[in-house]
Amino acid sequence: MSSRSTGSVLLVFLWSLTVVLVQGNWDVTYSTQSICVLKGSTVELSCTYKYPSGHKVTSTFWFTTKYTDGNPVNLSDDPDYRGRVTYRSDEKNRHTLIITDLRESDSAEYKFSFITDQTGGQWIGQPGVTLSVTGLQVEVIGGQKRTLTCRTTCPLTGNPTYIWYKNGESGEENSTPQYYNQIFREYEVSWGYQDSYTCSVKGHEDLHSPTVCVEGQYCSRVTYTQRRICVLKGSSVDITCTYVGGSNVTSPLWFSTKQSGWWRDKLFPEDLTTDPGYAGRVEFPDQESTRYRGPFTLRITDLREEDSDEYRFTYATNLFLRGYGLPGTTLTVT
Repeated sequence: MSSRSTGSVLLVFLWSLTVVLVQGNWDVTYSTQSICVLKGSTVELSCTYKYPSGHKVTSTFWFTTKYTDGNPVNLSDDPDYRGRVTYRSDEKNRHTLIITDLRESDSAEYKFSFITDQTGGQWIGQPGVTLSVTGLQVEVIGGQKRTLTCRTTCPLTGNPTYIWYKNGESGEENSTPQYYNQIFREYEVSWGYQDSYTCSVKGHEDLHSPTVCVEGQYCSRVTYTQRRICVLKGSSVDITCTYVGGSNVTSPLWFSTKQSGWWRDKLFPEDLTTDPGYAGRVEFPDQESTRYRGPFTLRITDLREEDSDEYRFTYATNLFLRGYGLPGTTLTVT
């Protein structure tokens, strides 16, 4: 090989090595590659990034690959995420995307990008983070004895603990998604046309599955007209629910989860009409005329910001002492 050829090969090799070293100074490292979380919850996606010395970062943002078409759109400018996205960063080049009130339509691959003050100084972290958003559903299988499973469309991240509610009352906790009958020590429930079941995950007790009946469609359960309400301070609000079941309601009562007591993870509701914080501001306008079936309405007047909370309806029937309507209605006063 001639000295000219040898010099050319060496030059190409050194040039290639230089390119690799320069590229190696650009990097985005994500804290996870995939995550599965509950609809209605909040998620944080984090990464760290680096770039060559001599550059200055002028812009950082996250985007989803759903609608980019080669032109990334900052999530904070995306109408689908308006009011639900915030960014957090620190001096160690760590950047976090926070999405609140997650929807199943948010399921996508998310990527981080940063731009520097040098020509061509934009970098996108590949491959990104795959976010899956799922709701909870109770699946009922079997004959006279039935198994109940709290289903999701993807395996929830973080080894969740499942919480089961019978007729709206908090009950068993289990590391597996199957309902466990503590009385009979078995993963089955006996036939009971009045009984309804729902499940949630510990740490997200406000994000329940829809209520299901073990038998038929007329088990005791409560449906709220609205799951979320946002109203102005000083105004009034009506929170309404209806009851479905084989028995008439007795002892109807509205309560707030914040103002009620807890003992051994059991919620003991406090009647809002006896709460000094609501004195003179709470009415049950249709309680007497509709006390057997509903609809049942809670009216709160002269609203205050501290009234922001989840409100639930509880009741008794001739078959059981207390049933709860889950999930309730979340009120935000602003």
